[in-house]
Amino acid sequence: MGFADQRFNVNLSILFTELPLLERPAAAAAAGFTAVELWWPWIDSPTPERSGTDALKKAIEDAGVQLTGLNFYAGKLPGPDRGALSVPGEESERFRANIDVAADLAQSLGCTALNALYGNRVEGVDPAEQDALALDNLVLAARAADRIGAILLIEALNKPESPLYPLVSAPAAVEVVDKVNAASGLGNARFLMDLYHLSMNGEDLPSVIERYAARTGHVQIADNPGRGAPGTGSLPLEDLLGQLGKAGYDGWVGLEYKPGDRPSAEAFAWLPAEARAAR
Repeated sequence: MGFADQRFNVNLSILFTELPLLERPAAAAAAGFTAVELWWPWIDSPTPERSGTDALKKAIEDAGVQLTGLNFYAGKLPGPDRGALSVPGEESERFRANIDVAADLAQSLGCTALNALYGNRVEGVDPAEQDALALDNLVLAARAADRIGAILLIEALNKPESPLYPLVSAPAAVEVVDKVNAASGLGNARFLMDLYHLSMNGEDLPSVIERYAARTGHVQIADNPGRGAPGTGSLPLEDLLGQLGKAGYDGWVGLEYKPGDRPSAEAFAWLPAEARAAR
């Protein structure tokens, strides 16, 4: 098993960003892909005007691609923020205001995976207070996801690039998954396994896959070092995805890598054209 056996989608918040947002779905389709995912596109607004969400919905539908993953509001991403749900005050309120907006947009496009980034530690705030707030907000998000038949994803990032983010290992993220499922009683929280972030943390990726493949709701990839396309670094991504497949993972693999100093359309040479459309 390897690249040809996967279901890939393109993350339009890191690829094709040389284009306006509404042109990216069609660009992904022109490159041969049939599925896309997005970070929350309106970084300054958890509750954008309906005209904005309608325009994005139309662009995705007109391109003929499937939206397979959407982040909840996460602050300035890319930028200094790594989520909002554990940040007391205004950011937590913005996350809560976004929950149903994001869920409704996802439902309108048949998207069944919603990613909730945890948020950075805040100086002067007790981590236990942040964790309690996070659990409350994640339960609300899990209920909204359940309402539309979706899963809630919890992601581990990497400590070198996100030093204030507390979930910087697979076990830490899975622990939160378990707490959310216990608190909500819904069982729809799952681990988002980003192989780039985990490799940056120095984790044993084959061991992570062996331990957590069954708990994983989504996978994302980029090579390391550099966060570029597969083959630009040293990660054995084809082998790792093959191991995931053998372990029973048959979900989407998000291409969340930087195209480098070239147009995004030229950053897919590693993947044969016939393997880009979801099967």
